[in-house]
Amino acid sequence: MDIAFCRVMLGGLLLAGVNAHAGERQAGLDWLKIVAFAAHNTEYSGVFVYQYGNYVETSRITHVVEPDSEFEKLERLDGPKQEIVRHHGQVWCYINQKMVQVDSRQARSKFPALLPEQISALGENYWIREIGTERVAGYNTQTILIKPKDKLRYAHKIWAHTDSGLILKVTVLDDRGQVVEQYAFTQLQIGRGVDRSWVKLPSPADSVDIGVLPATHSAGMPVNGGWVADALPAGFKKMMEIQRPIRGKLAPVTQLVFSDGLSAISIFIEPDNGDEGDGDGLLSRGAVSLYSRVMNQHLFTVVGETPPRTVMQVLDSVRYSGK
Repeated sequence: MDIAFCRVMLGGLLLAGVNAHAGERQAGLDWLKIVAFAAHNTEYSGVFVYQYGNYVETSRITHVVEPDSEFEKLERLDGPKQEIVRHHGQVWCYINQKMVQVDSRQARSKFPALLPEQISALGENYWIREIGTERVAGYNTQTILIKPKDKLRYAHKIWAHTDSGLILKVTVLDDRGQVVEQYAFTQLQIGRGVDRSWVKLPSPADSVDIGVLPATHSAGMPVNGGWVADALPAGFKKMMEIQRPIRGKLAPVTQLVFSDGLSAISIFIEPDNGDEGDGDGLLSRGAVSLYSRVMNQHLFTVVGETPPRTVMQVLDSVRYSGK
C-alpha cells in the first residue's frame, strides 16, 4: 500500500476519533445544562434515599415553581422531625415546633439540584459522556458519567429523566469505581398535581439564633484576609471570602470558598485558643471530607466534597501572603 495513502488514511481516522470525542463531550455537556435548568424549573414531589456505607436516610422533597420564584420543602422521614424550606436562597428549618431562619451558605447543594447553571468549564477538568439509558423510579433516564481527569476529586454518575431532565439518581464514585455515596428517588411525581398548600414564607419574627450562626449575620462580612492555598486542584476558583461570628468562638472565623463548578472546598481559619485539643484530625462522611490542623497559632479546617487526600493537600498548602 502506498505510504502517502496510509498517512492520509491514518490522519483521517485520527481526525474522526477527535471529532467523535468532541461530539461526545458536547452531548454530555448539553445534557448537564438541561439537568441544571430542570432542577429549578420543574415541579416535582417524591421520596428519595441517601446512602453511604451502612448509613441510610430517607427524605421527601417537594418543589414548586412560581412565576418569579421557586419553593422547596425537604422533610426527613427517619427519626426526629426535620423540615427545611428554601426560597430565593433563604433557608428555614423546623426547630422546637417552629420555623426559624438559618445560614443558607452552610448547606451543601441538595439532590436533585446538584449542578450549577454555568457548567461549561467542567469540560476542562472532567470527562463527560452519555453511557446508556435505564429506568429509575418508573421513569426513563439518560445516564451520564462525569469522570475527573485527576485523582483529587470524585466521579459522578447521573441518571436524568429523558423528558424533563430532572436528576432521579446520582452516585459519587472514587478512583476505583467504588460508590462513596448515593441519592435515588424511590417514589416520584413530576409535573401537575404537586401539593402547593404549604407554599408560604415564615414570619420574619421567626428568624432567631439557633446556635450555629445568628440569622442577622448569616452572610458574614466580605474580607480579603491575605490567606492563600497553593495546592488547590486545577479548576478550583475562589468564590468568596468572608469573616463570620460563630457561637462558642471568641474571635470571628474566616472562610474561603472555592469551586470547580461541580464540587466545593471551604477553608476555615481561626486563632488557636487551645479549646480544640491538638486540633489535628481527618473525618469523612460520604463524599465530604474534613481535615483540621493547628499551625502557627491558628486552627485550620478544610471541608471539601473531595477525597481525603485533597483536603489534606489543600490544608498543608495554606499560608499567609499579607493583605
